[in-house]
Amino acid sequence: MGIYCHMSARYVLRFLAAAAVALSALGAALTADAPFASADPCPDVQVVFARGTGEDPGIGPTGQAFVDQLRSREPGKSVDVYAVNYPASNEWSTGLEGITDAGAHVVSMAGNCPKTRMVLSGYSQGAAVMGFVTSAAVPDGVDPATVPKPLAPEIAQHVAAVVLFGMPNVRAMNFLGQPPVVIGPTYQAKTIKVCAPEDPVCSDGLNFAAHDTYADDANIVDKGTDFAVSRLDATPPGPVSTAHSPGGGFGN
Repeated sequence: MGIYCHMSARYVLRFLAAAAVALSALGAALTADAPFASADPCPDVQVVFARGTGEDPGIGPTGQAFVDQLRSREPGKSVDVYAVNYPASNEWSTGLEGITDAGAHVVSMAGNCPKTRMVLSGYSQGAAVMGFVTSAAVPDGVDPATVPKPLAPEIAQHVAAVVLFGMPNVRAMNFLGQPPVVIGPTYQAKTIKVCAPEDPVCSDGLNFAAHDTYADDANIVDKGTDFAVSRLDATPPGPVSTAHSPGGGFGN
């Protein structure tokens, strides 16, 4: 016979009553310690960031510097982060995986969290990936069957800003054998291309070391942060923005 067969009915009732009280107390404690447990899971802002070539999975140093600045500038808002899932390898053709992943995520967020304002951003190869996400058409010479379809126009309503750090210009993309990045018309007014002075990837400069300065130069990252904050704070949209840096320029 089982052990419970030897318990008196009175003992069982006392045991169950004590257990109920304990569970009730535990539930109250958990509620007191986690006041946001039932809060809206959708953040006020989400940064969708694609890291640069060779950086470890995640958002990379430039992405972290950007997110840290943005959070400090938007203290009253919850700022979430999504790291685009793609190889970020020297095989730039695999950037297509990033375009696919980022695009699918943006569409998912627009549907599941329609009040969340997204900031699309990336560094170097990641900037090209995010730029392509905004494109309204498949680049010339690319088989449409091999790439994701452009985002539906209404998705742009959920994107507050597009911040591209060190995005490869036409010259750089030609060198890599890739089509140039063309920002879609519905995203142009909310896009900024931030280029470090003399960075040859995004300007006509020849200082290759400049391409590695974004994460460590708060002034450069701040240009992108300023623009994102202005858009998140509902500044009326204007023309495509270009952050001019002494000695630098912007491609494409």
